[in-house]
Parts: sequence; C-alpha cells; structure tokens
Amino acid sequence: MKRRTSGGHEKLLALAREAMTRAYAPYSRFSVGAAVEAQDGSVFTGANVENASYGLTMCAERVALFTAVAAGKRRLTRIAVVSSNGGATYPCGACRQALHEFSHELEVIVDDGKGGAEITTLSGLLPKAFGPADLA
Repeated sequence: MKRRTSGGHEKLLALAREAMTRAYAPYSRFSVGAAVEAQDGSVFTGANVENASYGLTMCAERVALFTAVAAGKRRLTRIAVVSSNGGATYPCGACRQALHEFSHELEVIVDDGKGGAEITTLSGLLPKAFGPADLA
C-alpha cells in the first residue's frame, strides 16, 4: 500500500539528501542517499559507492543498514531513500532482501521528487520473502 505525503518524514528525508551529496558515483552519475532509523530513534546514513568493477558497487540502503548493524542496532523502523534522478527510486532487490533480515515491516519512504514522498512497507515491496524464519 503506497500513500503520498508532504509531511511527517522530513527529517529522515533531509538526512538521506545530505548523505546523497557524499555518494561516489563517477560511472553512473546516479547518486543515492539513505537514512535508516532504529527502534530507539537513532539514525544511520549511507550513500552509494561505485567501483570500476561494477559488481562491487554498494547501494546507499545497504551502506546505511550495515552502519546501523555495526553500531549494534538490530531493530529498524523505517528507511528514507532519495536519488539524483528527480523522481522516486525504490531499493533494489538485493537491498530489499538485506533489509528484510532486520525488519520485514520496515516503513519505506521514498522522495517523490515533487516535494513529497511515497510511503510503503518492505513487505509490500518484497512479499513472501525468504528470511531467518525459513532456516528454522
């Protein structure tokens, strides 16, 4: 379920925009920033980091996620994503799967490029996902 909003998520989107300015994207020129919020309210940011060996490129969402996990955070509540393309950019499949490890009901906030946001859940973007429970 997606909904559009112009309020309520400005701080997280602003942190994602700031992170986007630090992206390393010399090949695609497609900069992305993300800000992930943990259950305790702490926020961790990330920017995409490209590599001449394209397969080694890391998305902003996973950089933010891995930074949060490295800080000891395991329960996440929401993530904001912005990009330089001027429109909504959702997490790729690899990022969706990585995020699912820590919260299948994660709120996903995507800058719509028009001063608002599109909001959905990770379960809406990745239904019937494979996760920790499948290994039990």
